[in-house]
Amino acid sequence: MPRFHATAALLLVLSLFVWAGLVAGISFLEAPLKFTAPGITVPLGLGIGRIVFSALNKIELLLAAVAVVSAFYLRVPAHVGATLGIVSGVLLLQTFWLLPALDVRALALLAGHPAPPNSLHMVYIGLEVVKLLILLLTGSWAFRWALQAARGQTLNRRAQQLA
Repeated sequence: MPRFHATAALLLVLSLFVWAGLVAGISFLEAPLKFTAPGITVPLGLGIGRIVFSALNKIELLLAAVAVVSAFYLRVPAHVGATLGIVSGVLLLQTFWLLPALDVRALALLAGHPAPPNSLHMVYIGLEVVKLLILLLTGSWAFRWALQAARGQTLNRRAQQLA
């Protein structure tokens, strides 16, 4: 595998697993635990959550861009590209629909207006679960593909040296 291809493969795999780690750490650890800390009120937790999830979303968009550009450059197998497309679509759905809708709701609650119950938060959590599973699957497939490509190059070099 040429050096630039190896770098792109490393960027692809790292971006997918770092992205998965951030989703797991923020969405499934920090977010629920924040409300169990002493002195954290619902308004304070909502304020912190808005800041944290806004920052997470920006980092996710960057990692998705790195993964997509790397995958496009490498011409990854169709199953890797398809799952990367699905997880990127989930991220865009969250970015342009769910997060703005949840932000409006949080701002209303912070302003003291009672917000009627809705299912947007559960939809977001469901999409986070789907996103995490797809990221782990795509990262595993990308890693296996990159490893096989690197091994193939090594075997080809050895065969050429022996010839």
